[in-house]
Amino acid sequence: MRESVQAEVMMSFLVSEELSFRIPVELRYATGDPYAVRMTFHLPGDDPVTWAFGRELLVDGLAKPCGEGDVHIGPADPEELVDVHIRLQVAGDRALFRASAAPLVAFLDRTDRLVPLGQECALGDFEGNLDEALGRILAEEQNAG
Repeated sequence: MRESVQAEVMMSFLVSEELSFRIPVELRYATGDPYAVRMTFHLPGDDPVTWAFGRELLVDGLAKPCGEGDVHIGPADPEELVDVHIRLQVAGDRALFRASAAPLVAFLDRTDRLVPLGQECALGDFEGNLDEALGRILAEEQNAG
């Protein structure tokens, strides 16, 4: 059984109303973290930046504006599903991306064939693995501090 799906999508990085440029964005979904989608943005001149957020947020954001906190996703035009805006925020810094909805839908369809939406909890000991991962992260932070 496959354990992950990946896709590369070209998105527009909207710097301002007058300036945007196209960048490759790698989408990744893995059964080891069945609730999350990862997007790795390859900005020119910078190291790749990866964001992880709920797969359900991406699904819902295709149809209507969604998201709280650092990630907001919604249709660029509420009348038709052609493009999607993805807004990421860290502290006061924001980045806005525009992507065609079609490759996102195709990617989500592939994730759904791997793990149907709503069936993530059927993947065995996800909570145990999450507790173990959180324990490692907390131990690393204590050792670093």
